[in-house]
Amino acid sequence: MSTAEMDSNTNMKGYSFIWWMFTVFGIPVAFPWVVYHLINKIRKGRQKSAMNKQVVMITGASSGLGEALAHAFYQCGCKVILVARRKEKLEEVKNALMRSYHNGPTHTPVVFPLDISELDSLPKAVEKILSIYGRIDILVNNAGISYRGEAVKTSIDVDIQVMQINYFAQIALTKAVLPTMIRRKSGNIVCISSVQGKIAIPYRSAYGASKHALQAWCDSVRAELNNENINVTVINPGYIKTDLSLNAITGDGEIYGKMDITIQEGYLPSFVAEQVITAILQQNKEVMIAPFLVKAANFIRNIIPTLYFMLMNRRTKKTIFT
Repeated sequence: MSTAEMDSNTNMKGYSFIWWMFTVFGIPVAFPWVVYHLINKIRKGRQKSAMNKQVVMITGASSGLGEALAHAFYQCGCKVILVARRKEKLEEVKNALMRSYHNGPTHTPVVFPLDISELDSLPKAVEKILSIYGRIDILVNNAGISYRGEAVKTSIDVDIQVMQINYFAQIALTKAVLPTMIRRKSGNIVCISSVQGKIAIPYRSAYGASKHALQAWCDSVRAELNNENINVTVINPGYIKTDLSLNAITGDGEIYGKMDITIQEGYLPSFVAEQVITAILQQNKEVMIAPFLVKAANFIRNIIPTLYFMLMNRRTKKTIFT
């Protein structure tokens, strides 16, 4: 037998062995995985169709995660109400929705300019919003502001500003919407919090405090609404690839104006938006969207707090804040 024939036979035996391995081990593992994902895809499709014509109010809908949420809900056939300060940006989002899904949903998105930091104006604003469709099925509290600074050098006015937008505005809107949900015995409240609503990190004191407050309020009101058929979902995402750090404020109230590397490498807003949809459909109480190490840090904070404090001390020493 020639060398070429021997090489050919060797290759054939190699291919036969690989095929045998795939048949014995690969198919039994792959087949259930394929079936599971196929069933899951069909189930999600049916669940999403159940959201058709649901009235969804989204704050902070002019950009970033809010804009991605608008696309995700609109694609499900929802009647979306886009809320943010900048009317021109909301109009851009509205037009993008109608261009992107002209063969799908037929509900024209509603643009409603509103500065949620003006707390006294919120009850009247919600009355006007409720008059559009007569109800709000899903309230997504997404609007927020970020912060970068040393706690001791931060003006108390900045602490108040961050708390005003990230906490008081969220609960004021929710309180204005809830009575109609309670009367109807139906509704979903979704609060976009942060991993920092569970674990605090250096140079984010005001931001972490506002998110911790929102987390605690949601945990409390969820229990109070237990018999009202109203689900309260808190979404705790890690870093998302948005302009959040660019628009963050510093300890003296100035704009931070820098894109953090962690933000640049964060989750795509569209991915997080899909997780929010899934959380609503599954009526999850809380969802953390974060890498393993972040989830591990949250676990350590609750189980071995001393170790967590030590790790945060090390992080502070390695971080140079400017």
